[in-house]
Amino acid sequence: MAAPHAVDGVEGGTGETGLTLSDSSTGDVKRPQFGTRFLTDPRQVFQHNAWDNVEWTDEQEAAAKKKVLEHSQPLPPEKQEEYNSRANEYWNEFYTIHENRFFKDRHWLFTEFPELAPQCSLNHESHLDASGTEESQEQSREHATYRILEVGCGVGNTVFPILKTNNDPGLFVYCCDFSSTAVELVKSNPEYDPGRCYAFVHDLSDVEANYPIPDETLDVIVLIFVLSALHPKKMQASISRLARLLKPGGVMLLRDYGRYDMAQLRFKKGRCLSENFYVRGDGTQVYFFTQDELHELFTEAKLEKVQNLVDRRLQVNRGKQLTMYRVWIQCKYRKAPVHTLSPTPLSR
Repeated sequence: MAAPHAVDGVEGGTGETGLTLSDSSTGDVKRPQFGTRFLTDPRQVFQHNAWDNVEWTDEQEAAAKKKVLEHSQPLPPEKQEEYNSRANEYWNEFYTIHENRFFKDRHWLFTEFPELAPQCSLNHESHLDASGTEESQEQSREHATYRILEVGCGVGNTVFPILKTNNDPGLFVYCCDFSSTAVELVKSNPEYDPGRCYAFVHDLSDVEANYPIPDETLDVIVLIFVLSALHPKKMQASISRLARLLKPGGVMLLRDYGRYDMAQLRFKKGRCLSENFYVRGDGTQVYFFTQDELHELFTEAKLEKVQNLVDRRLQVNRGKQLTMYRVWIQCKYRKAPVHTLSPTPLSR
């Protein structure tokens, strides 16, 4: 239950032009931009495949709101319940059909999320055992000095780039997905290393289910196009449960669909489950966020904002002379570090 859906088009990332993010409504300072390409002359739109930081006109935003409103009549409750109860079935079928053919490794990850790159000196000897036995896997997890969890790992397009790029000997990567089919595809990948990685099936929305990870032991939790697949009513409890797994000072990283993204505007009548929440033709579901909604989810889970930015990209199909406006949101929220109190001076 991760990765942008096949019918939603190419996911966000650095790609050809780099990732350009505009300021959050809550006052982020715009960071240095990487590989920016701005469209200053509309007549040149088909000169390149993509343009960065494309601001919408008031007319465009009004037209998008109108289109969403026209198609916002929700399906009957019994139909909604059917899609919710069969969600696992739909995602398993999705991965059975696509396996790993559709998805591309996310090489933009380390530009946008340097927390996934090596964090320490690589001069010391590894204590992780790659023999693959259950006992050695347990020892690897215990001796790890930097632990990452990807929730909604899909077929491993985040996990495997991390394992290949991050040669930190103390690294251990957990990854889980709602779909047992996806997890089996990860485990059957030749690059899956049980000494450095542990893949397991887990339903993010089931907050009563235990993770095979103790609380307050993770340095990073990654959510790439996965929170949007949950029912909106289950999002807060899911994020709050994940936050318990973070160490003090640990970070949660998210990239997901933003309000009025092209994928949202493509939905026709009969696909709306609730406000800004839809079901695709294959039964999988998707929500489209605002920055403020995500900020509220994370802060309610007692996490502090590091970054909350919107990426507006104009993608171009030069062959068909089509323009596609993409909207993604990228967030980093940190669990407050433990501050040691200064000792009270002894009275004389």
